[in-house]
Amino acid sequence: MTRRLLMATTVLFGLLIPALASPQAPPSASNSAGRASSTPRTPWGDPDFAGVWSSDDMRGIPRERPDEFGTRRLLNDEEFAKRVERDNQTRTTESNRVGAFRNDVGTRTFRQTSLVVDPPDGKIPALTAAGQSRNRTRNRGSFGDGPFDTPQDFTLYDRCITRGVVGSLGPAIYGNGVTIVQSPGMVAISYEMVHDTRLIPLDGRPHLAAGMQQYMGTARGRWEGETLVIETNGFTDKTAISGVRHSAALRLTERISRVDDLTLDYQVTIDDPETYTKPWTMVLQLTQPPGFQMFAYECHEGNLGLRNILSAERAEDTAVADDLKKGIIRPRRPPQGGDSEN
Repeated sequence: MTRRLLMATTVLFGLLIPALASPQAPPSASNSAGRASSTPRTPWGDPDFAGVWSSDDMRGIPRERPDEFGTRRLLNDEEFAKRVERDNQTRTTESNRVGAFRNDVGTRTFRQTSLVVDPPDGKIPALTAAGQSRNRTRNRGSFGDGPFDTPQDFTLYDRCITRGVVGSLGPAIYGNGVTIVQSPGMVAISYEMVHDTRLIPLDGRPHLAAGMQQYMGTARGRWEGETLVIETNGFTDKTAISGVRHSAALRLTERISRVDDLTLDYQVTIDDPETYTKPWTMVLQLTQPPGFQMFAYECHEGNLGLRNILSAERAEDTAVADDLKKGIIRPRRPPQGGDSEN
């Protein structure tokens, strides 16, 4: 590999991937067409994307485009200068702050006006009637008011199970690392937060049979010149994208290409006709900040929130029952405290 890899990651995937890769994998399409001389190659000739990357530099970019920018995908020079000033102030503040999540900020500033680039107005399309119905009744997990009777009343994220394909790439408050490892006929993508890993065959094998569903779907990849194209289907309807529960009809198309030595361009198109009125696309720049590395995400081991919310609700059950015995009739106290409507 020509990119840097953490030794532990190399050992982990070096043992795993060759056993899964097809020994009869056909030559990559990129071996015979359109090579960019500046793109590093693997020993077997594919574009080399391997390394540890981060979406931290995208944290200051809004998901949907503010109205003032219309259909402009990029900031002009004046707007960009203001964003650079803002980001520099944030970095200075973070470097001097004490406490949790300190310095979980990016090191570079980009011109994108929004993460959503299609539709041209940078807005997520409207939900279908089915999508609206599904999300009116969706479980809001630890950010909602319950009811919280069992672990199943929480989101998969709250339960340390998964953030889904799109959610796993962030950018979130922390844990925005992603490791890419390659071998002939196979690519592995491992995410820092909740530590999901996707194995993506490149050998032309079919998707799983209809009806086979997985939280992260079934991914199949191919090279189109210098771009890695990943098509994924076979999802459950249990995960969400940008806070919206999608349907099992979801199809994702991801396109990853190298911009320069320290940057990958990542595009994902969300196509779910049972949830959105039309497909839409987001773009992220994945970068390699100086000294960046991924850390272990021991989610289940430290998941006290789930236990504490459930135990607090059972304590409220007892308190309501005790008050009723005293002739006191009152509503339950909302889990979030205060007015549950706010």
